Amino acid sequence: MRTNPERRQALLDAAIEVLAEDGARGLTFRAVDKQAAVPVGTASNYFANRDDLLTQVGSRYYERLQPSAETMTQLTDGPKTRENITELMHETVGRVESFRTGYLALLELRLEATRRPELRAVLSERVRADIDLNVRNHLEAGLPGDENTVLLLYLALNWLIVERLTLPEVFTERQQHDLIEIAVRRVTDSGK
Repeated sequence: MRTNPERRQALLDAAIEVLAEDGARGLTFRAVDKQAAVPVGTASNYFANRDDLLTQVGSRYYERLQPSAETMTQLTDGPKTRENITELMHETVGRVESFRTGYLALLELRLEATRRPELRAVLSERVRADIDLNVRNHLEAGLPGDENTVLLLYLALNWLIVERLTLPEVFTERQQHDLIEIAVRRVTDSGK
């Protein structure tokens, strides 16, 4: 297996684009090579098989979606208010939406994971770790709400993102903005 990290990342980024455009069935080494504009056979030199490629794409999505240092500072050092949570949720939704192909690729990976136990295990571990980190960060930052606040926002906003990225006519940008604010207000008002 080849180990050039820049080439591996370029191939994984190309795989994300292929997944978003053609779905899991369209994800082949040849399609990844073409998308990455590299010689035929390159992807097969970097990934043991298609399952290896699928699992690494899942990790790459999360690498590319990491919040900025500024966002993390706003979380840890910002005001301990509902308004700050609302701003952070708008930033999160905006960050995910700006990487549309990544999120669509993740949806494809989730569907594929229903048929591939190894991929399901990798994605489950990664998503669980992400949720745990979000809960821990929220609680350590002293923001209003509890673990359930974070879980409910995670579930509600993920589906809102699915709607906006797959059926953008269902909710306008204004409705999205308002729904984020309503969700934060209601889950922080509801207590435990």
